Amino acid sequence: MSRDLPASERPDIVDETDEIEDSRAPLLAHLVELRNRLIWSLVGLGVASLGCFFLAEPLYNILLRPLVLEAQIGRGQADFELIYTAPLEVFFVRLKLALFAGLFAAFPIIAWQLYAFVAPGLYRNEKGAFAPFLIAAPVLFGLGAGFVYFGMLPLLSRFALGFEQLGGDGIAAIVPQIKVSEYLSLVMALMIAFGLSFQLPVVLSLLAKAGLVSAQTLRAGRKYALVGILAVAALFTPPDIISQIMLTTPVYGLYEISIWIAASIEKRAADPETGSA
Repeated sequence: MSRDLPASERPDIVDETDEIEDSRAPLLAHLVELRNRLIWSLVGLGVASLGCFFLAEPLYNILLRPLVLEAQIGRGQADFELIYTAPLEVFFVRLKLALFAGLFAAFPIIAWQLYAFVAPGLYRNEKGAFAPFLIAAPVLFGLGAGFVYFGMLPLLSRFALGFEQLGGDGIAAIVPQIKVSEYLSLVMALMIAFGLSFQLPVVLSLLAKAGLVSAQTLRAGRKYALVGILAVAALFTPPDIISQIMLTTPVYGLYEISIWIAASIEKRAADPETGSA
């Protein structure tokens, strides 16, 4: 009998329509929320990058310091010069540096927007578990960038300037003429590579907390992890063995730390009293 009714009056079709509308409304609300969070993140990045643009020159001089110190102290040179070969090369270098530094400065805003987007779908204990990782991520990224600045750049500067050759008596002089843009690209690539690689404990700890990996799995995968780290080091670092070893060593150490963290998470989950605390 109900098949003879109009479609708008049939109860089965009305129920299906209501379900579709109910599911569509939350989806649209989530998309609007995501759009707003992205807009605030981009605004924060834009404001931070604009402020860093006016500080680009001192920031670049700070990044140049390991190279200049090696030239002045290690090589005994009074002055050290970099070159640029395009009219707007220095301007674009400062622009890239402003965006790079702005990403660092705006990271707390971007991280908060990410947390605010996912927080409504988390339980109270899940929010408490998510917060430490949100704090650890920028700290580890900063440690990776600091490792590049204080550890790698002096060694790379010494290695690069070591090819200099004095001329005379039929021997051609080999003088370093490093481009401004190429040096900045090298520093940015290294800092991004190390900063992301240092996120390994955060990623593996989150996977362990979600039950996707275990400490035993990580222990069994040591040799595969080492091969993967070596491949990433070869891909993201300059083609010299020094950079690759300096990336592989701390990242593999972080992998071992991740195993310990995963074991601690499993122990807390297995202990009802500790897990509920």
